[in-house]
Amino acid sequence: MSSTTANPMATSSPFQDWIGRSVSIDDEVTLPAVHRIAAMVDLDPAAFSKGDTIPRHWYSMFFTANPRKSQIGHDGHPRKGEFLPPIPLPRRMFVGRRVEFPGVLRIGDQARKQSEIVGIVEKNGRSGPLVFVTVRHTIEVAGKPIVIEHQEVVYREAAGASGNVVSAPALAPADATWTEQIPMDPVLVFRYSAVTWNSHRIHYDTEYARNAEGYPGCVMNGALTVHLLTDAAMRQTNRPLVGLTARLVKPLFVGETLHLSGRAAANGVMEAWASDHNGCLAGNVQLTFA
Repeated sequence: MSSTTANPMATSSPFQDWIGRSVSIDDEVTLPAVHRIAAMVDLDPAAFSKGDTIPRHWYSMFFTANPRKSQIGHDGHPRKGEFLPPIPLPRRMFVGRRVEFPGVLRIGDQARKQSEIVGIVEKNGRSGPLVFVTVRHTIEVAGKPIVIEHQEVVYREAAGASGNVVSAPALAPADATWTEQIPMDPVLVFRYSAVTWNSHRIHYDTEYARNAEGYPGCVMNGALTVHLLTDAAMRQTNRPLVGLTARLVKPLFVGETLHLSGRAAANGVMEAWASDHNGCLAGNVQLTFA
């Protein structure tokens, strides 16, 4: 079940009157869904049973938006102007999130996610005009908050638009105390897109990714990068995760190798980062443990 509410307070900005718009989605943390997620990350699905807690960062693979076919735009995303504002810039990317975990989700839980647009900021960057949209998601079970997330997406001009300037990528830190490597194979990316019901064409349509959005090939899901990096960091400790902040700075591409690195936790906080085969920084995550 879902519902949408518009902000009654309009302003002179073409987008600011979307602040306060909200939508809610009900979902069940089902055992079959958990089994599919476990298999995707090479865990034994049979290790999970009804009533078990799920890893806290797995919340992001539930509560999917389920737009009808007629509500999908040419890029595979839900059309703008429904919940998200009708920003005319064509490229949309997930750039980061800040998450608190006041509770845990269990297999079998009936939960609700309430999403609200809480910020819209327009900027002019070296690559052209940018619009950042921040959405606050609150997941509750029986009225109690389990997850509180602030997610940020950015809208950008089309690739090759006049005046676009691409900044040189930064290098990843060289002082890691642990590191892992994971192939970004198309099967992994497909399964993640399927689990999260993400039909954005940059993740599976090579021709579209190259010709419409200017990428060299299919793009790795940014949220999957954050998920795998969090997985790797959590393998370094047995303490429960209570919060994380993630930031993506550079796209990664299917067929390459994802390098995951980090430093040992100090005072309950661990720094971790993802990089490409050239050692260029793609994103970082700060994780807080109890």
